[in-house]
Amino acid sequence: MTLTWLYVPGDRPERFDKAVASGADVVIVDLEDAVAPARKDEARRNVVDYLGAGRAAVHVRVNDPATEAGRRDLRALAGSPPAALRVPKVESVATLDLVDLDVPIHALLESAAGVVNAAAIAAHPRVAGVALGEQDLTAELSITDEAALDHLRLQVVLAAAAAGLPPVPMSVYADIGDEAGLLASTRRGRGLGLFGRAAIHPRQLPVIREAFTPTPEEVARAREIAEAAERAGDVGAVALPDGRFVDAPVLARARRTLALADRLAP
Repeated sequence: MTLTWLYVPGDRPERFDKAVASGADVVIVDLEDAVAPARKDEARRNVVDYLGAGRAAVHVRVNDPATEAGRRDLRALAGSPPAALRVPKVESVATLDLVDLDVPIHALLESAAGVVNAAAIAAHPRVAGVALGEQDLTAELSITDEAALDHLRLQVVLAAAAAGLPPVPMSVYADIGDEAGLLASTRRGRGLGLFGRAAIHPRQLPVIREAFTPTPEEVARAREIAEAAERAGDVGAVALPDGRFVDAPVLARARRTLALADRLAP
């Protein structure tokens, strides 16, 4: 599963290779919010040139497909399509139907309408993943309480799971100097069932990894469950040494925990 997603502005081509070399699982070259309107054309040319050179498999966040800038993005990318598209401002499946590029779509839900329609959007056959655009959403709804935002996050987590999509990654944390805040925020998201996070600077990547690294206690518990299942063989429920029983979903979670711990081990 993808853990870290790193945005890089489309009008900064000198940063593209650096972003790819940063260790992020996915690099997202941005044509939308990170690029000023006067530099959209330049950014678009940069991205097309980079993709045409075949230097790395990256995702591209296009502008809203309902706008002229978004339509230009899609036309320009048709000849050298990216590995996937991140489509902003998705409010219904009608937005997705505007995208005629045959690549996976990650739909960004950034409005009340997008969250309300999350289940239908997640179930669309072109959609490979969904995520919240929290800054736009909180501005629209005038949210100041984290608990309210958690409620919206859970709605999208449920929609993604019901559609069989990968876990929902967290939105960016805008203050790149506040590593303690990023760590606390990411751990909170982890507790809600979110997995992974988008970043706007490479220095945020180690913090995100730390937040999702299983604790020694979690690893020990997961190993106990996995070893008990191995001893028991092919049975529906597994008895632990202390007498408790766990079933297949708990075993699957334990194995995911061990796999993640191995992946993130120093």
